[in-house]
Formats: sequence, structure tokens, C-alpha cells
Amino acid sequence: MSSRTREFMVSKKRYSQINLFIRSLIFSVYSLTTITLYSFVCILSVPLPLRTRHAIIRFYLQIYMKVLKAVCHIDYEVEGLENIPADNRGIIMSKHQSTWETFFLPIIFHAPAVIIKRELLWLPFFGWGLAIADPISINRSDASTAMQQIIAKGKKCLDDGRWVLVFPEGTRVAPGKAGKYRLGGARLAVATGYPVIPVALNAGHFWPRRKFIKRPGTIKVVIGPPIDSKGRTAEEVLSLTRNWIEGTMARIE
Repeated sequence: MSSRTREFMVSKKRYSQINLFIRSLIFSVYSLTTITLYSFVCILSVPLPLRTRHAIIRFYLQIYMKVLKAVCHIDYEVEGLENIPADNRGIIMSKHQSTWETFFLPIIFHAPAVIIKRELLWLPFFGWGLAIADPISINRSDASTAMQQIIAKGKKCLDDGRWVLVFPEGTRVAPGKAGKYRLGGARLAVATGYPVIPVALNAGHFWPRRKFIKRPGTIKVVIGPPIDSKGRTAEEVLSLTRNWIEGTMARIE
């Protein structure tokens, strides 16, 4: 256990529920206010190149993480940065416990194309921010068409030198639990020949899903070695990915 982790664990014990509530309230006000203002910046940035738009997004997210640390005392540490392919191409398949990783992963993996349901783009303010990042939006009501969209759009993004970000469980899962892993990301990897980069993280302990209060601590993020998709079936790729993620989760949780 690192000294920083021990420090945050000790701090966590000293905070009363009222203290945590006030800190979470301050951060929520900051978050809602800045996302609203940031959405107008997003609209103005539409004519700019995609690389510039992503730089603007990354700048905002970096500030967001600093404010989260200052107000709620939630920090992070990353293990396995050396496993990120030098050509910045691959399918990132990440554990999904919290809202936190949706803000954090684009800082580490530049210009990712996130696979999302198209309805998210219709949300005021938040959806506008998503739209300028040029995500892969799909219609989940038609599974066969959705998979075709993922492969077609995903291949173009990968060939253009962008990551594709997938949360294979589809929704946030509570700490200690494993959701049903879906084949979409693995099928994209097999269809395109690009590797899968698995990511495990325990953000749900500190920014729990469907809960207002955020708890101090250090989120652990582990980036695994790339999983080669060539010569494998989508089921094999998904199995290897799931086993690595859940095995790593058992260690860091």
C-alpha cells in the first residue's frame, strides 16, 4: 500500500457524513455549472479540427479531475502505462463502475471514439459535449444494425489513428460485481485486427453509482497488456479480456 493510499484512508475515517455531503454538494454545483458553460464552448468549437476539439475536451477534463481532488479528496494512480501501444490504435475495453472513468479515460487515451447509445446525444449540455468528440453512436433497438455500425464506424476511427472506447458490461456495475460482458468490442477487434487494451479500475468505491456522496480515496487504474485479436474468435477475445479484467479487479478491490 502506498503512502498516498494510507493518507487518504486515514483522512476518510475523519470525515463526518455532513462533511462528505457538503463536499459532494460543492462539487456537484461546480460540475453542473461548468458542464453547462462548457457545452457552449463545444458549440463554438464545431468548425475546428477534431484534434483541436479533443484537446479542448482534455483540458476541461484535467481541470475537472483537479477540482475533484481538491474538493472531494479523490485522487488516482495508474499502473501499466507502458502497455499502451505506441501507435495509439486499439479497442479499449474498460471496467465500468462509476461516472468517473467516462471523464478520466479520455485524458489517458487521446481522442477516443466512445461507443454510446444515440439517445445520449439528445441530452442538453452533456450531449453537446459528447457530440463534438465524434463518438460512435448506435441504435440499440436493432442489434444487427448496431453491430454493423460499430464495425464500420469503428474501423474508420481505428484506421484514422483513434482509439475506440468500449464498456463491455454496458452499464455501471457495483464494486465486487461483474456484469454480463457483451461481444461488441471483441467483434470489432476481430473484424479489424486491432488489439484490445483491457482496463481495470475501482472507482465505484469512491464515486458510487446512483449515490450523491463521494468518498475520499485513491482510485486504482490498471492498464493491461494488449490482447491480440488476430486468429481468434470474438468469444475467445472476450473471454481473455473478461478474465484479465475480473482477475485484476480481485487484486485491486
